[in-house]
Amino acid sequence: MTISPLSPLLITDAVTRALKEDLGDAGDITTNATIPSSATSKAVIATRKAGVIAGADIAAEAFRLVDPSIQILVENGDSAHVKKGDVVLTLEGSSRGILSAERVALNFLGHLSGIATATAALVDEAKGTKAKIVCTRKTLPGLRAFQKYAVRCGGGHNHRFGLYDAVMIKDNHIAAAGNLTNAVNAARTALGHMVKIEVEADRLEQFEEALKAGADVIMLDNMAPADMKHAVDINKGRVTLEASGNVTVKTVRAIAETGVDIISSGWITHSAPNLDLGMDFI
Repeated sequence: MTISPLSPLLITDAVTRALKEDLGDAGDITTNATIPSSATSKAVIATRKAGVIAGADIAAEAFRLVDPSIQILVENGDSAHVKKGDVVLTLEGSSRGILSAERVALNFLGHLSGIATATAALVDEAKGTKAKIVCTRKTLPGLRAFQKYAVRCGGGHNHRFGLYDAVMIKDNHIAAAGNLTNAVNAARTALGHMVKIEVEADRLEQFEEALKAGADVIMLDNMAPADMKHAVDINKGRVTLEASGNVTVKTVRAIAETGVDIISSGWITHSAPNLDLGMDFI
């Protein structure tokens, strides 16, 4: 799968803000007080646990912005599957610069690699089925593009990026519109034939109503695998079926084997464990 890169402007902007948050107006007072300005060092950022890398270029940008003279070598870049002890970045240059950028670099790299690693675990469990693993809008404010990029690094795919790029009619939309059919008809009238409409259904009766109403995609929300399989059989490939709710490494295989097309997980972005990495001078 080809992974679209993040915009360099987006990376620079986010890393600049993170460095400003960490360095403030006074800078790294610990490093500046203890390390001569002329000191140089060599350091490596390495994994302390196996996983999948995402954010190597973002971490590198932290060091470049603090001191452009630091030499940076990416040993294991984004999407690389690494084992414990593998080197991700090798750094050489100003000791002060390396130390001052360390935490921002590791924060981005650990968080995004954790998302990529969690995504890869679900992707591996679903292998051999047609189901694609996708993320949701359950992301940290300001970091959505980065987190969704990390999902792609882990072998997953992206759901909609925001409220602006796709229609998803959920339970509260249905309640406010009066019923599911009303909501679908109103969306179709307002948006025209070029926009696909997804409807969330939490029971088979609602699924059948969404199918009859002409939804393009139907989310089977928190349904048991047996009900999902029944929905797949009724659907007969007419619309795209997405499964969501209680998606874990332990449950994803059974969900995938029902024959759904998409499995969405909020956990891979909002609760994925940080991948443990560390920086050491050598």
